[in-house]
Amino acid sequence: MSPSGREPALLRSLLFAPGNHPRRVEKAIGLDADAVILDLEDACPIAEKVATRAVVVAALERPRTALGYVRINALATEFGYGDLCAVVRRGVDGVMLTKVNGPDDVKIADWLIGQLERERGLPAGSVDLLPLIETGAGLASAAAIAAAAPRVKRLAFGAGDFTLDLGLRWSREETELLAFRSALVLASRAAGIEPPVDLAWIDTQDGEGFANSVRWGRTLGFQGKLCIHPDHVEPINRAFSPSAEDVAHAERVVAAFAEAEARGSAAFALEGAMVDYAIVMKAHRVIDAAARIRARRSAWSE
Repeated sequence: MSPSGREPALLRSLLFAPGNHPRRVEKAIGLDADAVILDLEDACPIAEKVATRAVVVAALERPRTALGYVRINALATEFGYGDLCAVVRRGVDGVMLTKVNGPDDVKIADWLIGQLERERGLPAGSVDLLPLIETGAGLASAAAIAAAAPRVKRLAFGAGDFTLDLGLRWSREETELLAFRSALVLASRAAGIEPPVDLAWIDTQDGEGFANSVRWGRTLGFQGKLCIHPDHVEPINRAFSPSAEDVAHAERVVAAFAEAEARGSAAFALEGAMVDYAIVMKAHRVIDAAARIRARRSAWSE
């Protein structure tokens, strides 16, 4: 059964799979990624794009525990409109919109999706729209893109096209991308949507570089990470999940604060660190995240 309707979605790992490769699609759907993104864009040859539309929809109609998205070609291309019309179907949880340069791209896609939902008997707003920010223009308009439509719940960062657009050298350390990634986190927060999804690490042979990229994503405030290799799913899930120690500490903070508040205090020291309302809110987020992850594991084991 499609996991549509879970609120809020748990999106630590989002695994791409080329839509025109049935075996890779089947493998991706069977892994423990929080979402799979079946690709009609860069990973799908031009000659196969049209025929692959029905293939990805059929794949997402099958039983699965992960959310299922389709990455379509940009609306400005000859394939974008046809992609969108083909994939807004029951079983498809969302559409990744590529090369988003401004809010108008989102408004057009949102209007089209809304019409298709109505025509096809789908609940209004049931299909997520995930804009991929991969140009300088897109990043400069990120806050407006984030606020362009209610079905945009989060943004994602595409480093490959972004570095091409700006003429950057994508280094192993990724220090040249820190300011841009932070800008996307800030724009998302300013727009009142969820934290964004971080870039995909593309050198599958460089484990140390991958681990560094994951650390940056977690440190900078992203909620999860795109990935292109199945081996990246588990370490991404682990990195974007609170540890047992994190959860235990959060529970101690919440319990201690309840006792202190009952005594008329809203700020006190616990284990050598100051606790106030902000710290308690962070603790509740950790506990909530752990509960959502337990629910995800329970669904996976069924």
